[in-house]
Amino acid sequence: MAAILPAFTMLVAGVMLAVQAPTNAALGRATGSVILAALTSFAIGTAALAAVWAVADRTAPAMLRQAPAWTLAGGFYGAFFVAAMAFAAPRLGLATALAIAIASQLVAAAVIDDRGWLGLPVASLGPGKLAGLAMILIGVVLVRRG
Repeated sequence: MAAILPAFTMLVAGVMLAVQAPTNAALGRATGSVILAALTSFAIGTAALAAVWAVADRTAPAMLRQAPAWTLAGGFYGAFFVAAMAFAAPRLGLATALAIAIASQLVAAAVIDDRGWLGLPVASLGPGKLAGLAMILIGVVLVRRG
């Protein structure tokens, strides 16, 4: 029962991620710049998060000084992803672009889990995970071929 809320949250996040790419791509076409589209997306997202933080969290920003420097790179990864999807979705098709992104995320996640990198507990790659990853990679090829 405790996993229902996180699973539902990720279900909604996945749908929103699929909608985000064509939304940002349309903004990129309208403005003539995928970079401006990504910047606008992050500015609006930052404003939304700032409002939620001010109302519901209010952890002191000084707490950031306690974080290892490498942990601040997450915004860069997200910015690259948003700009890359705004660029790739109209050129590859949304399903193909997301299939490639999801497959690469899962392969990277499996390696990170297997090694216990980035402060995560080790979750070894077993035959089931390897088979699942293989199926996902086959799925990317099938999605691309249409």
